[in-house]
Amino acid sequence: MSILQHLDQLTSVPGEYVVQNFNDTKQLDEWIMPKSFTSTDVNVDLEKDSRTSIMDVFITDQELSSPAPEHLISRLLSKPKEVLEQISAILSTALPDNAISGELADLVGYDDIEIVAELLASRSYFVNALSERDRMTRESPTSEKAKIGTVVASLAPQDVRRRLEETLRANASRPLFTGVAQEAPEVLPHVYSSSSMIQGGSLSQYGSKYALPLGTTRHDHEEYEEVIIPPARVVPRRNSEKLILVNELDELARGSFPGYSSLNRIQSIVYPTAYESNENILVCAPTGAGKTDVAMLTILRVLNQHRSPISSLSPLHASIDRNAFQIIYVAPMKALASEIVRKLGKRLKWLSIQVKELTGDMQLTKSEVAETQVIVTTPEKWDVVTRKPTGEGELASKLKLLIIDEVHLLNEERGAVIETIVARTLRQVESSQSVIRIVGLSATLPNYLDVAEFLSVSRYKGLFFFDSSFRPIPLEQHFIGVRGKPGSARSKTNLDRITYEKVSELVRQGHQVMVFVHARKETVKAAQALKDAATIDGTLEDYNCEEHPQWSFFRRNIGDSRNKEMKQLFDLGFGIHHAGMLRSDRNMMERMFEARAIKVLCCTATLAWGVNLPAHAVVIKGTQLYDSAKGSLVDLSVLDVLQVFGRAGRPGLETSGEGYICTTEDKLNHYLDAITSQNPIESRFISGIENALNAEIALGTVTNADEGVRWLGYTYLYVRMRKNPFLYGMSRDIVTEDPHLVQRRNFLVMAAARRLARAGMINLTEKTSAFSITDLGRIAARYYIRYASIEVFNKEFKPKMTEADALSMLSMSTEFDQIQVRESEVKELDLLMKKVPCDVRGGTDTSQGKVSILLQSYISRLPVEDFALVSDAAYAAQNGGRIARALLDIAISRKWASVATVFMGITKAIEKRLWPFDEPLRQFDLKAEIIYGLENSREEYSPGELASMTPVELGKLVRLNERHGQALRNAARQFPTVKMTSSLRPLGSNVLKIAVSVTRDFDWNTKVHDSGEPFWLWVEDHEGIEILQFAHLLLRESTRSLDVNFVVSIPADIPPPYFTVRFVSDRWMGAEDELYVSLDGLVMPTPSHSHTPRLDLPFLPRSSLCLPVLEDLYSARFHDFNAIQTQVFWSLINTSMNVLVSAPVSSGKSLMGHLATWTTLLHRQRSLVLFVVPNRTLAAQSLLDFRAVSNALDVTVELSSGKGLFSPCRTNTIRVVTPSGLLEAADQRILPHANPCLVVCDNLEQLDATYELGISLLRHTMQDNLTRYVGLSTSLNDSTDIASWLGVDSMALHSFRPTDRDQSLTIVYQTFTIPHSAALFKSMSKPAYMAIQSVPSRESAIIFVPSRSHCRTVAQELITQCALNMVTERGFLPQFVPPLYVEHYSARLQDPALVDFVTRGVGIFHSGVSKADRNLILELFAEGVVRVLLAPRDACWMLPVRAGAVVVMGTQYIHLERDGSGPQLRDYSLVDVVQMQSRAVRHDAPGHFFLFCQAEARDTFSKFLDEGLPLESELLDSSVFEKWYKERRGDGSIRTKQDAVQALSFTFLARRLVSNPVYYDMEAGSQDGVLSRIVDRLDESIL
Repeated sequence: MSILQHLDQLTSVPGEYVVQNFNDTKQLDEWIMPKSFTSTDVNVDLEKDSRTSIMDVFITDQELSSPAPEHLISRLLSKPKEVLEQISAILSTALPDNAISGELADLVGYDDIEIVAELLASRSYFVNALSERDRMTRESPTSEKAKIGTVVASLAPQDVRRRLEETLRANASRPLFTGVAQEAPEVLPHVYSSSSMIQGGSLSQYGSKYALPLGTTRHDHEEYEEVIIPPARVVPRRNSEKLILVNELDELARGSFPGYSSLNRIQSIVYPTAYESNENILVCAPTGAGKTDVAMLTILRVLNQHRSPISSLSPLHASIDRNAFQIIYVAPMKALASEIVRKLGKRLKWLSIQVKELTGDMQLTKSEVAETQVIVTTPEKWDVVTRKPTGEGELASKLKLLIIDEVHLLNEERGAVIETIVARTLRQVESSQSVIRIVGLSATLPNYLDVAEFLSVSRYKGLFFFDSSFRPIPLEQHFIGVRGKPGSARSKTNLDRITYEKVSELVRQGHQVMVFVHARKETVKAAQALKDAATIDGTLEDYNCEEHPQWSFFRRNIGDSRNKEMKQLFDLGFGIHHAGMLRSDRNMMERMFEARAIKVLCCTATLAWGVNLPAHAVVIKGTQLYDSAKGSLVDLSVLDVLQVFGRAGRPGLETSGEGYICTTEDKLNHYLDAITSQNPIESRFISGIENALNAEIALGTVTNADEGVRWLGYTYLYVRMRKNPFLYGMSRDIVTEDPHLVQRRNFLVMAAARRLARAGMINLTEKTSAFSITDLGRIAARYYIRYASIEVFNKEFKPKMTEADALSMLSMSTEFDQIQVRESEVKELDLLMKKVPCDVRGGTDTSQGKVSILLQSYISRLPVEDFALVSDAAYAAQNGGRIARALLDIAISRKWASVATVFMGITKAIEKRLWPFDEPLRQFDLKAEIIYGLENSREEYSPGELASMTPVELGKLVRLNERHGQALRNAARQFPTVKMTSSLRPLGSNVLKIAVSVTRDFDWNTKVHDSGEPFWLWVEDHEGIEILQFAHLLLRESTRSLDVNFVVSIPADIPPPYFTVRFVSDRWMGAEDELYVSLDGLVMPTPSHSHTPRLDLPFLPRSSLCLPVLEDLYSARFHDFNAIQTQVFWSLINTSMNVLVSAPVSSGKSLMGHLATWTTLLHRQRSLVLFVVPNRTLAAQSLLDFRAVSNALDVTVELSSGKGLFSPCRTNTIRVVTPSGLLEAADQRILPHANPCLVVCDNLEQLDATYELGISLLRHTMQDNLTRYVGLSTSLNDSTDIASWLGVDSMALHSFRPTDRDQSLTIVYQTFTIPHSAALFKSMSKPAYMAIQSVPSRESAIIFVPSRSHCRTVAQELITQCALNMVTERGFLPQFVPPLYVEHYSARLQDPALVDFVTRGVGIFHSGVSKADRNLILELFAEGVVRVLLAPRDACWMLPVRAGAVVVMGTQYIHLERDGSGPQLRDYSLVDVVQMQSRAVRHDAPGHFFLFCQAEARDTFSKFLDEGLPLESELLDSSVFEKWYKERRGDGSIRTKQDAVQALSFTFLARRLVSNPVYYDMEAGSQDGVLSRIVDRLDESIL
């Protein structure tokens, strides 16, 4: 732009140009005097003027003599725009040239370093030039102003005056502002900063970093470069600020701040939000500013919310309901976690609040978790805990407050874990509709608005930012870049020299200094180096502290220490401190330094974390440290630097502090940017997205891509992708087109899901984008195994592996990728390799071999000398146990017996540091001489053999006395051992049940065995390769024995010779046993050929009955018979043969039984029909069904209790009776007065001892009478013997398979590996919801749960799932149902607790609900108002309705034994499951049956639901039968063995003894022969 253009700009009309500098206008007033326009040719002169701005008129001649060349402008314009902005900002400041030259050099770069001098020489020129260029680029290219260079206004005096007058008139009529109004920057209420640039909390839109703080200076030396950042200016107090006095707080808060007179400034500002609201909070403040006390305020808020009114005489802690909440404090390091536990525990002790640590080193039992209100943990541990739905994972259910310390860790590798736990917590808040408050504590960071958005913090209420000026002690920071190639001798020498210079200068000034190094050995080396340098320099006397009044006292104390280096250095004024020292020595060093009896303390960073020991100055000597997790040298984390700098300054004693960080020259800018919050905090989530997604799928929180997209929306990654898309591989256009990044998130989720699916960790349905977890994925999530490691295991895992193979594969895990082989370690590794017992694949040349050597050395307790090797060994052992556990579970899930046994041994070897061949009693705390004597005895004894010996014998065995023998015997008696027995129970021609009884055979000691002893029990094939069935069980102190049933398949062609039942303790090395189950002589039942094929017959019409009165009565119920009814019609209705109908559930069997009853009575006079049903519930239902028809047919229907069952009938009579009533009547031993003409035995699949004995006695008593028997049952896998028992001819035997049903029924199995617990049902709630939603919207659903107590909890879970997925408060209430209609019905409910459920379309049905409420709920269910009906297991027999979907949530329930032996977990009976299945069978629409069961039970349920139920006699296991036989023997009814055999020959048992003798522990033989042996056994039991 020429001077003419500038002049025209200044004189243009308002709005055309913005007058950006008032001085321009002032100068213009002075310039446009009339005398200036003496020439009419002024335009021509000005056009020839080379100046570009009217302001250049006032540049001195000296300045004009050296104009800036145009090419310099061109070179500057080649820089990025953000760099130009910063150059312009620096040149505009009032700072002298020497203060800004260093920063300019950084910005322009070393290639253009020569132009810095010219920039400084013409500062105003370049500022104007750059400003003008920036303005021109912002102009719209179509604007008229862009054409000003071609339209030159006249500068004649009269024209200029005219334009000025017009301008003044226009300006007088406009508001008092100039230029274009722009949106004012957002001012947040709780951002406190001494710099205006930080306001807004984000970087510029171009992603540029901020300039260093004002006053920053750079000093260039030969050996190093130093940047000094002065303390920040204190932010002045606002009018609204006021320090809160502790005595003004309420009693709860006041007592928790002992020794405080007031809260500090930060705490006072945050107090109203922290203590008086439930807002999520993010507090960004410098280290040492009191953030922990802010966390304390939020903890007290939770306590205050869980208080109840108490009397004034009661202590305050009595008002707190400590069981109603839990608080999680996530600290970044274990050392800090311990410090937090100590601080919080001390301050909350008066309230009886338990504070405990939960980290990798500190585990908590379930009872300890329940008793603890505040748990301090690390991000990784909390991630592990919340992945577990049971045990520790149940912590999350009572969580009310989550405090995350050091949130700025998001920028580091561990940041992905923080994102994971926050996203999981936010989703839990959403899914459970609970209130979980999130509190984030952080150092100062630039883009705190992004972090606040991530934590769901309101920027106006919960966001608090305090810059470094809020440090309790102002800190001057020195950043020193040491010259020399990193790691070179020159670099190390310079580092030592610089450290000495800085320390020496500080000591001369009278200050104490802490020098931080990064290895224990380096503390002594650093102190020695300082001493040597001071000796050479002649300044050693400056460090001497002998004049200290307590020096002699400390000198005597330190004389007691064994640490020679510590004693020698103390005399010279130096101290050392690291975690490897004795606690007493560390405490002594801390006391001496605190008392100023030491000038310089050389220490490791653990001192900064664990102990609050400040000094005037801290010096970080070097920033490279060895990380055993990575197996290499890494940079000191910013978190550690901030923590160390936080120790600089002695509050209350000094007014300032100094922090020095000495790093290599190439890392100087890295630490400058990080420590001064120059760079934005970015997300690291993508690097671990597969692991995080797998964990969510395992939890059931993400089941498809849409939910995955929603889940990613809770992460910090989502926040930053929208702000900085380029860093995450996106263009700005993607954000513009898709502001919520739905497509990008979907891409990330699906890409990760496909990788997981390829690894076998999830099942992925591409068409629907649905996910489901596999056993492999669930194990990986549970044990925190990386996706990359699973890929390795998939390649290496084999069904047969030796211990060496297993260790080799374990060592390949990517968790050990960081462990590298170093030349200096090879010699020691070679020595260790020679001592370890297993072969090492790869030797010492590979990291895999190194891990194997270190693991074996750890187990063998071999000493390791090299410090780095010690760290590596600890890392390998810490992770090896976890990975071995995961591999064990993978082996068991794949049912690989051999390799499972191998990994069981390796797992316990790492955990116990004991090999399988070592003495197992080493696991007890026995004296060394006892173990020595035991291991060197002439013979080897098992713990069981030792337990059987006397103390005297044991004392002699170990060559010690009887007292030692008694200790050994006690240990042997407490060693977990069991006795196992088994019996074989064939359930079909190719199905065998192995009934195993496990009896505890050791003395229980709670200190040794805790609350329970977990163990594995499995059946493996005779080759020891495949696990056929397995169970994970728990022995408790109250447990005497456990009964476990395994159902396995037997090949029909070549049965195996034996099976092995293996018992293995989950914790104790050597605690294992095996039981060989021989199959020699096993006689399996012959394959059944009794099944009747379903014929393709035309359906018979109702008129086939040929009884018009009966046809009319049933006209409303059916029109035609179905296929099965048609096929059995002739046998049942038109013949007098005994008939057995075994057919699928809900196929119309009972209806045919009723019709057979009616047709019999209609053809006879004064006849009696007995209708036998297995329980009173079914009896009541049958009674209702018969009475609905009986009046029209003049038939009496009675419910008989037994007495009078056979009394004479005046009219045709139906007597409904239960087995107990039948047995009572049939056992009267007198002929009945009225012989029944028909006995209908319904629900024979429920045949128990009472039912069988009653029918058998009835048949025995009336064997000479012509009584017809009709049997009805669900499909059986072999109905031959039951037909024989009832006297059914093969022509009248109708045995259909379950698949022969007419109706469409879909069966879906979903397996779970979570033990029976509340967490199991929580994890089932989402699949149950999905099952309900899989049927049409107007269809209903029935949910079966184990007990009444589960009904309400599951109902609430389902309603929550509905709210999450449908975003409605109506729950399952159909849209067509108006709210007023529901309110009308719900007002009639007697139980008000049911109202909340019914108004959301959910009903509860069980015997505990009043009859009126049950009937009302059934009515609403029938009308479709209640869409989901929940019922306990035992209600399946009394539930009269059906549904489009039936979900069985779990197939196990808790049974309480009467003998007080404690609760036992039992499986649902197959009969119960079939009855539940029947509720999904409908005649007019397809049904859906969903069975949620344990993984190991799936095959059993699947087999029998597909092939029919097994049915065996229960007589021999029943006390009813034994009692009956004893009474008959006693009263002489059965006198001889022949009488007994004759009586038993009428039983179902007699048939099964011949068909399936093994089931009853009998040898094969004739019926009389086996019955004879049964009688002998009964007679023996009587005697």
